[in-house]
Amino acid sequence: ALLALLPALAEAAACRDVRFEDLPYTICEVGTGDDLRLFHAGPDGAYGGFSALKAALEPQGLDLQFAMNAGMFQPDLSPVGLYVENGVELSPLITADGPGNFGLLPNGVFCIGEGFAIYESRQFARKQPACRYASQSGPMLVIKGDLHPRFLPDSDSLNIRNGVGVSADGTRAVFAISDRQVNF
Repeated sequence: ALLALLPALAEAAACRDVRFEDLPYTICEVGTGDDLRLFHAGPDGAYGGFSALKAALEPQGLDLQFAMNAGMFQPDLSPVGLYVENGVELSPLITADGPGNFGLLPNGVFCIGEGFAIYESRQFARKQPACRYASQSGPMLVIKGDLHPRFLPDSDSLNIRNGVGVSADGTRAVFAISDRQVNF
């Protein structure tokens, strides 16, 4: 699945480069008035990359303004955990712990509904909020203002990593991606 901002109010998506603890990141912010959506597949199957999505949007007169991977995927590119696109659940919520990053509880759900929200997965199951778009991923990076308790500062698990945060009022979503491999 790809999270993408389309052009309606794209100038509101402010992206900038930042450094945190001497590591480079790109940060992009969007508001609830922006056309932010999730895309997984077209007529020929899973998009699998930004260029395929961009090519699929162009005949519709849409221009991709901002995109990043959203969630985690099986080798066949099917979503791991909850995936909702245009109000239709295409993959169910997973609330059990398990192997790998995804199963490192708590994991969470990014929901695009009336506003933006992030729910811990089990909280999402209890509340069942209405989401036009939703993607489950894990582990949650920040929980109530604190880093995930199982993160290790000296971990050798290095990858390009991305995440999303939401303003307290749900009107802004902030996306971050590392510009080089980092640990949690």
